[in-house]
Amino acid sequence: MEKTKIGIIGLGTVAQLVHLPNIAKMNNVEVLSVAEVRKSRLNTVADKFNIKERYTDYKELLAKSNVDAIIISTPTASHKEIAIEALKAKKNVLVEKPLARSYDEAKQIVSYAKRNKKVLMVGMNLRFRPDAMILRSIINTKEIGEPFYIKCGWMRRPSSSEKWFTKKEESGGGVIVDLGILIMDLALWLLNYPQIDTVSTQNFVHNTKNVEDTSVSFMKLKDSSVIAMESSWSLPIENDFFFININAKKGYASLNPFNIYRRVGDQVIDLTPPQKENTANLFKKSYQNEIKSFLGAINGFNPLVSSGEEALYRLKVMEAMYKSAKEKKEIKV
Repeated sequence: MEKTKIGIIGLGTVAQLVHLPNIAKMNNVEVLSVAEVRKSRLNTVADKFNIKERYTDYKELLAKSNVDAIIISTPTASHKEIAIEALKAKKNVLVEKPLARSYDEAKQIVSYAKRNKKVLMVGMNLRFRPDAMILRSIINTKEIGEPFYIKCGWMRRPSSSEKWFTKKEESGGGVIVDLGILIMDLALWLLNYPQIDTVSTQNFVHNTKNVEDTSVSFMKLKDSSVIAMESSWSLPIENDFFFININAKKGYASLNPFNIYRRVGDQVIDLTPPQKENTANLFKKSYQNEIKSFLGAINGFNPLVSSGEEALYRLKVMEAMYKSAKEKKEIKV
């Protein structure tokens, strides 16, 4: 089968440490071209991965390079412009989260994807963790019954040390945009994306200036289940800590650590798969599975996972969270 040709726009941490190494190990895809405004970084990275087509202007890449798809891993403020230009050029697009800074920006991107009949996928790698995929299948079989209370959170340092990352006008927000949106997506995806009725959020600014570095939210879903979510860059913890706990009518399940229990009468049965992988390996596989899913969607081998439409809904919820924090009241989504 002919290789799928990829162009990568933005050669920051995610491109260098995740996408380029992963694609280099795959047989059915190749990175044909890259674009990066910093010329020294462009040449250093392109040399390392033996990429001949390199551009400082992404529009030149779109005009000259014969790629099938584009991966966008640039600062969030540029996502809208680059994604729309790529879709106009009839390229399939994978955008690193978040899709855009706002619901309105994302809506325009999704519109162009539909208009040009191209795949638009948003990088939500937590869905592609092997343990998360197993957990979702268990929930779908009703083995532990209907979930009614989900508690989830992520505490770690900011994903980037770049100055734009903590400027609201460029990033779209703080820890909610960095970590909260990922953990919220995972919780919703595990539940097959139920509709959220209301959200109540409290944000805190301790070590940043104009974006939140800690956030706590409580979401009421229309099926009467609830989600409690927390994310922070500033809590004094020794190591990064991510978790999701699912309480269901017939049992309990969690990720990090991965556990599944079912209650039968007065007994609790352990349904946890015997083989457990370490966190680093799960993280690595999540990105490998994500790119494979994107390629499969492009070539018609599997349905699109993590679509632009789902990203639109996440941004609608995110904006309700910020509104709730600002107005100090519960907000209808």
